[in-house]
Amino acid sequence: MGIAVETSDLMHATDVQKLKEKIREVRRSLVDMTSMIGVHLGSSLSCLEIIATLYFLKMRHCPHRPQWKDRDRFILSKGHAAPALYAVLAEAGYFPKEELKSFKLIDSRLQGHPDLKTPGVDAPSGSLGQGLSIGIGMAVAAKMRGSRSRVYVLMGDGECDEGQVWEALMTAAHLRLDNLVLIIDRNGWQLDDRTEEVKRKIPLRSRLESFGWETYSINGHDVEKIIEVLDCADRAEQPVAIIAHTKKGKGISFIEDSNKGHKLKLSEEEYLAAIKELEMKAGCA
Repeated sequence: MGIAVETSDLMHATDVQKLKEKIREVRRSLVDMTSMIGVHLGSSLSCLEIIATLYFLKMRHCPHRPQWKDRDRFILSKGHAAPALYAVLAEAGYFPKEELKSFKLIDSRLQGHPDLKTPGVDAPSGSLGQGLSIGIGMAVAAKMRGSRSRVYVLMGDGECDEGQVWEALMTAAHLRLDNLVLIIDRNGWQLDDRTEEVKRKIPLRSRLESFGWETYSINGHDVEKIIEVLDCADRAEQPVAIIAHTKKGKGISFIEDSNKGHKLKLSEEEYLAAIKELEMKAGCA
């Protein structure tokens, strides 16, 4: 894969179909990783379509030149979903897919949370609430050097409990960072319970708008809608927030829309059931 071209050139049925096929491959990789060691499978599956759409159809990047100065940047602020990012990076060609088997092993480049030693990772993360602040710095730097680089930050909805998030939202709007896009993975769950039970976030959209962000709400598993709203973000004159409504554990029925897959190592029986379900759905696609 070379440097990604403009999305407007790619928004065709064949490209969307290829994207969906890649997502099926990546979802299988995620399940395989979970069979070897405990991972945040549910959190990874909820944001898979978002990360895959960014890397395969939207962002300007080059796997063979991961430090290309004018690349678009991606920050996985909800760093516990690193398996989804690693699986996408491997599929994109940043490192061999075989390396996914080393996830969380000693001396592996694929640690439990994103680390800069992993090819394609633009920022370390895992301490929640900091990704947007890092993204602001990158967006400001791009403007200062006259680069057309765009910065995409993916955040969890539980992460919105952090006060630093709201300080960063005010700062980005004040600076009118039209090259910054925040995507909130609104799967409705966090570590302890449903997000609304821990700390109410409704009405999230109007709150974001009141902070000066152009805000959209979409189905976070609909790749056509993801592409459409990302194209709208290109034309914005202020920072853009996208509330992506998703299901935790999307695609595997026995953990879907629950906290069962928040930290999970599949048993052999569960692994085989998950693979069978994914294969059946692929056959119906």
